[in-house]
Amino acid sequence: MSQYALKLPDSLLDAARRLARDENASINQLFVTAIAEKISALDTEKLLRERAKRSDLIKYHNALSHVPDVAPIHDDDKI
Repeated sequence: MSQYALKLPDSLLDAARRLARDENASINQLFVTAIAEKISALDTEKLLRERAKRSDLIKYHNALSHVPDVAPIHDDDKI
């Protein structure tokens, strides 16, 4: 495992300490989790953009044309 010295504004460090305490976690755990979540979000966005480039709007509309236009069965499914 590697180490990295991180410079933070005091206000951000104070907020991190408060949140770590509230979550019953160490500041290190909080930072590692936050970084992992951010990396995951950015990787997912990149993946979705790459997949969108391969999309075919005509095929999409064709597939949708086969879906029946009916009201949702459950009230929770309504938009």
